[in-house]
Amino acid sequence: MIDYWDPLPTARRLVESFNEPAEELFTGRWEQRNWRNVPGPFYAGETDSLAIGRLDAANHICYDDDLGGGFGSEFIYRQPANERETEAVIHGCRLELYRGYNWDGNDHWTTETVRGWWRDRSRVRQWAVAIAADWGADTHPHWGYNADPRYLGHYHDAAQGHRDFVAYLDDGLEAYLRGYLFWLEQQRQPRPGEALPHL
Repeated sequence: MIDYWDPLPTARRLVESFNEPAEELFTGRWEQRNWRNVPGPFYAGETDSLAIGRLDAANHICYDDDLGGGFGSEFIYRQPANERETEAVIHGCRLELYRGYNWDGNDHWTTETVRGWWRDRSRVRQWAVAIAADWGADTHPHWGYNADPRYLGHYHDAAQGHRDFVAYLDDGLEAYLRGYLFWLEQQRQPRPGEALPHL
């Protein structure tokens, strides 16, 4: 198992194949990032509320409920760990109408802020458990016009993403973040058997 894999070389090669400059694709601002984004190079700042990023990157993108009963913004709940996953994340970012994602998280995260995010993980876990239960239900009388049954499948898919996020928080994210801490400190991937920093 690789504790941290740097997705940016693959991401840059992929973006170079588009007819769209990277600075136009990635315009999200660090100061506006969603607090639910897990540490790593990719994150969502202010995004639209169309909630379609999971169409390409269901294993990486979730939606929040900051607009009440309806979808709010997107965020990265799992960073890519191989070329296939990186491609999925890039395509998920491209679906976002306002281009609110960015890939410059490595310029902002520090060992202290990563550890701080991890210490506060119970906040995001409690939120994800609650929203998964709400959006996973079959009726939503408290949602008003957003309770239209035509949207039920979309909400159920979003709830699955929240459940996947909780599972990752419980098993997998800690190992990734320890590898990411190593990368932030050493600017390279850890070698097999090399000691990793503690969270």
